[in-house]
Amino acid sequence: MNTIAILGNFTILFIVKRELSLHGPMYYFLCMLAITDLVLCTSVMPKMLSIFWFNSREIDFSACLTQLYFIHCFSAVESGIFVAMALDRYVAICHPLRHSTILTNPMVAKIGLAVVLRGGMLALPYPFLARQWPYCRTNILPQPYCLHITVVNLACADTRVSSYYGFFVLFCVTGLDVIFIAGSYIHILRAIFNLSTKDARIKIFGTCGSHLFVILAFYIPGLFICLMYQFGQNVSLHFDILIANIYLLMAPMLNPIIYGVRTKQIRGRLLSLYTHGGD
Repeated sequence: MNTIAILGNFTILFIVKRELSLHGPMYYFLCMLAITDLVLCTSVMPKMLSIFWFNSREIDFSACLTQLYFIHCFSAVESGIFVAMALDRYVAICHPLRHSTILTNPMVAKIGLAVVLRGGMLALPYPFLARQWPYCRTNILPQPYCLHITVVNLACADTRVSSYYGFFVLFCVTGLDVIFIAGSYIHILRAIFNLSTKDARIKIFGTCGSHLFVILAFYIPGLFICLMYQFGQNVSLHFDILIANIYLLMAPMLNPIIYGVRTKQIRGRLLSLYTHGGD
C-alpha cells in the first residue's frame, strides 16, 4: 500500500507538472492532495515498517510527539483540500461561466495557504498538551504510530483539557468540513438532475462519485477510531490496529488510483508516457 501511494502520488505530481493543459484549479488541488498524502506516508511508514520488519518497537518520546504533530496537521490539511476540491466542483458545475474568474491562480494559492495554516495551528497544541502530563502507567501504544488520543490515554492524570481540545479540533476540522462538503454536493446533485441530457448527467455524476468515494475512504476510518476510543473499550486489539493502519494508508493509496483512472486528461497523459517511453 505504501509503495502504491508513493509511486501514484509522485506520478500525479509529475504528470501535472509536465502537462500544461492540466495547470488549472482542480489539478492544483490534486497536487496539494498528493503532497499531503506523501507527507502522511513519510510520517508513519518508516517507523511502522521497522516495527513489522525488524521488531523495533520503541520510539523516543520527542519523536513520538513530532510524529503526532505531523499526522494531525496533515490530516487536517487533507480534510481542507477535500473541501477546496468540493468547492471547485460546485463552481465548475453550478457556475461554469464564472469558474475561471472565481478560482483564479491567486485564489487557489490563498485557499491552499489557508488550509495549511489551519492544519498547522490547530495541531500545534497537541504535542504541548501531551508533553505536560505525567506518564506512570504502561508506555505501550496500541497502534504502530502516535496519535494524540492514544498517547494521552497513557497519562496518569486528569486529561480532560486534552480531551476537550481534541473534540474542539474534531468539530472545527471534520465536523465543519463534512458540512461544507455535504452542502456543496447537495447543490451539485440538484444541478445534475436539472440537466437536460442523460449523458451529461452520467458523466458529471461519475466524476463527482469518484470524489465522494475518496472522501468516504478518508473520513470513515477516522470516525471508527474516534468511536472506538470513546465507546469501544471491548474492541479487539487486532481490529483496532487494522483500522489504524487503514486510516493513514487507504486514502493516500486510493487517491492517485481513483483520480488517475477517473480523470481523462491524467489517464491519457499517463498512457502516452508509457507508449512513447521508448521513443
